[in-house]
Amino acid sequence: MKAMMSHEAGGRDALKLTEAPTPEPGKGQVRIAVKAAGVNFPDTLIIRDLYQFKPPRPFAPGGEVAGIIEAVGEGVDGFSPGDRVLGAGVNGGYATHFIANAASVHKIPDAMPFDEAAAFLMTYGTSHYALKDRAKLQPGEALFILGAAGGVGAAAIELGKAMGAKVVAGVSSEDKAAFCKELGADEALVYPRELDRDLQKALSGEIKKLCGGDGADVVYDAVGGDYAEPAVRALAWEGRFLVVGFPAGIPKIPLNLTLLKSCQIVGVFWGAFTMRNPAKNAEYIAELFELYESGKVRPRITAHFPLQDAAKALAMIESRKATGKIVLTME
Repeated sequence: MKAMMSHEAGGRDALKLTEAPTPEPGKGQVRIAVKAAGVNFPDTLIIRDLYQFKPPRPFAPGGEVAGIIEAVGEGVDGFSPGDRVLGAGVNGGYATHFIANAASVHKIPDAMPFDEAAAFLMTYGTSHYALKDRAKLQPGEALFILGAAGGVGAAAIELGKAMGAKVVAGVSSEDKAAFCKELGADEALVYPRELDRDLQKALSGEIKKLCGGDGADVVYDAVGGDYAEPAVRALAWEGRFLVVGFPAGIPKIPLNLTLLKSCQIVGVFWGAFTMRNPAKNAEYIAELFELYESGKVRPRITAHFPLQDAAKALAMIESRKATGKIVLTME
């Protein structure tokens, strides 16, 4: 097989296209001939040893793939060579072949292209778990999304609308705002790329206004940094602040705000949830496929790169210039 391997801790340019023996699936595993692999922000962290999980080197980054099952290990039921599937894991996706635990593999609809399948599970899984399970978003509530034009943010827009919420998209440019409106956002707010205290206060006021005056019932924060505190200040009474990611840095939130608003700061670790509660995760994934087949959600893929250009794909993620999803293709 061929893979973009991390042989030592470093940035995207440290990845090397490497040939290695094609692995055989073990007990409870399948081997997928990869057609497309999703590119996500955690991939930029894992190659620098900054992610929660640190796989032994050498390894290929990439936690989501789509392709065709090529081989089935001992004890696997329900899958056969030739099945069209998507699969998930911590790493290994930037490769022509992927070994996956059968429990993390799902058959995809016949009409679902491989690139959309590779862009589906992590973003929609994260956002669905965040909004349904962690925030318990209700019809008619106001949802504000920081980083709304990225992969998980774009998924949150579609899912928020499917759940009956008013969706306000927070983004860093007018182009991204237009993209979010196309996805169905009711309002779009363009925030500055850098914030001082006065700009933080103004941002908080603008979020409240666009969410209907009382503030946001739910904030989905996929950005962090200096944007988190004004978003917490913009929460309505008993609001829920979802901690999803920190590309702008890990924020420090004054905890007195939780008392004043009787609000909740809620962590969202979808990857750990899938391992701790596989039965509920399977139920949620079935709901996502129903939403896809009904046309209520669909990954917006804005860039395709061949496997050997993985560094270029990661550069788009790191620069926060990406909208929607980016995928690597194997042929």
